[in-house]
Amino acid sequence: MSTAPNRPNILDALCPSRDVFVDLADKWVLLMLVSLREGGAQRYSELQRSLGGISRKMLSQTLRLMERDGLVLRSVDPKPTPPLVTYSLTELGGELAEETRTLCAWTEKRTAVVQEARAAYDRRQGTDQEA
Repeated sequence: MSTAPNRPNILDALCPSRDVFVDLADKWVLLMLVSLREGGAQRYSELQRSLGGISRKMLSQTLRLMERDGLVLRSVDPKPTPPLVTYSLTELGGELAEETRTLCAWTEKRTAVVQEARAAYDRRQGTDQEA
């Protein structure tokens, strides 16, 4: 793959866009983008339930990463006791969440094909291991 001079190349280990891409490609980041896109602003516990299977530690790390990257806004309403903390997408996060629609649609459409490929691979591996 060739790129124009001075244009970032995500395959270059020193390219700054690669660092951003690697963070965004994390499964929890993608799932959180979908959850916040579909469910709107959510509290921590709501996000944890919507993501199913994420640990509290991983949820906290992912939220901090996304907040640092400007994708998520953490809002605190100090009036209630305890304070009400919600997470929502920023404009940048909303833009990225919209971009995930295509990936989600492809995944939903092609899951059966991928599952068939996995099963065929697993069968071949089982055959190879028996020989």
